[in-house]
Amino acid sequence: AVKDVVPPKLRDAKNNKGLTPKALFSKEHEELKRNGETWMKDTASSCMIVATLIATIVFAAAITVPGGNKEDTGLPFFRQKASFKIFAVSNVISLVASSVSIVNFLSIVAPRYAEEDFLRLLPTKLLVGFATLFVAIAAMMVVFSATSYIVFEDGSLWIAILATVISSMPVILFVKQHFRFFYDVLRSTYASHYPIPKGKTGLFHKAGETKTTKHQWKSKLFNGSNLAIPLTSSCSTNV
Repeated sequence: AVKDVVPPKLRDAKNNKGLTPKALFSKEHEELKRNGETWMKDTASSCMIVATLIATIVFAAAITVPGGNKEDTGLPFFRQKASFKIFAVSNVISLVASSVSIVNFLSIVAPRYAEEDFLRLLPTKLLVGFATLFVAIAAMMVVFSATSYIVFEDGSLWIAILATVISSMPVILFVKQHFRFFYDVLRSTYASHYPIPKGKTGLFHKAGETKTTKHQWKSKLFNGSNLAIPLTSSCSTNV
């Protein structure tokens, strides 16, 4: 963002230590990059384990369908029931979503981790991984509810209803505990990408214009974005 508003001759200018703005930015943020890489790998590894467990469970559920199969044809006994169709569709959704989540988290565990990857690529993969993991968990709970309904609908329907209500709790907890995290990553990746509006040079005012005060300067430039602060201090102050 700062690079877009400074004069071209300053973009590759060197300071008294012989460093360009990009080189200085990389040097001052080496520790932040290492910490981000460690956090990203740990988060992806933990979530990948959960997604793998879900994929294993729903794959086993697809093989052992509720009610069993007919001996002569091998078709499920309850295949004409709406609850069984819900079970089958939800099982496929959960299996596919968990598999996609595994692939996304696996691509986070073993990438090159270049600086530019932290801007869009890695956060996007993390968002997709969390979104598909949520879908996998929700669909798995639907599979459990449908199975309970198939088994208990004839004699003890209240058990099926109770199981359905209880099975919604993990989904609600997942949303409640991870919504803020998901929102922060989404906002920092897309909403805070350009803290300086295009076409407005907040660092350099033209002749004849009123000079912006220090307070107005910060309010316009930063606009609540913490990502612009280290970049600005590195590029504009030290060059």
